[in-house]
Amino acid sequence: MIFYFSGTGNTKWAAERLAEVTNERLLFIPDELKGECRYELSEGERIGFCFPVHGWQPPKIVRQFIAKMQLSNSNGHYAYALCTCGDSAGRAMDMLGKLLSGKQITLQSTLSLIMPESYVCLPFMYTDTPEREQAKISQAAQELEPFCRLVEQRQSGFSQIVRGALPYTYSHVIGAYFNRFMISDKKFTVDAEVCLHCGKCAEVCPTDNIELTDLPSWKNDNSCTCCLSCYHHCSVHAINYGQITRRRKQYYFGH
Repeated sequence: MIFYFSGTGNTKWAAERLAEVTNERLLFIPDELKGECRYELSEGERIGFCFPVHGWQPPKIVRQFIAKMQLSNSNGHYAYALCTCGDSAGRAMDMLGKLLSGKQITLQSTLSLIMPESYVCLPFMYTDTPEREQAKISQAAQELEPFCRLVEQRQSGFSQIVRGALPYTYSHVIGAYFNRFMISDKKFTVDAEVCLHCGKCAEVCPTDNIELTDLPSWKNDNSCTCCLSCYHHCSVHAINYGQITRRRKQYYFGH
């Protein structure tokens, strides 16, 4: 089985390809969290985890899922993980491995894929140019295929992670601050004169955090992951995160 989380589609694309090659179940973490998160693996079934890096860490929703997850017979099953990031993963995969070790799961192969940027809520963060987007996706596809075959064959010892400079500082200092204090839905706004009332934002929100009344509104219930799927999928750019995204472009996989 493959557990995955994705907001703007980068990780979903990779997870779907892994599911296609391995012919194994693909389970969306936000949906799984609505249940008991109890699982029993079939004989020989692999355990996969796919997630986008948020602030050089695994997203909070992924960490919540792993804490709740109960695998009754994980011993002896091949386990692997894949993460996507805009430039570097820091120590996100090491952090995931530590979380999984508490569930008696040892990662045997790992991969990070550099994918188009989607987080645009800080002054120095922008979407990539269309040319850069395509270059990243093409390179990621080249790296994903051999990893899929490696997982299919249950090979161990492979680790290709782009940690970047100062990975500890980014993951455990900057990332810790980011994930503790900057993940919030309170800055989302909707331009009433622009909004089409189409409901797309609520449809694509992975945590069902958006209510449709006169205008879309966020529930402020601590479920938001700041994946920005609502922002990026709005066809008329009516949704913004504070003022900074008014000067930013949009991206989602396959747009």
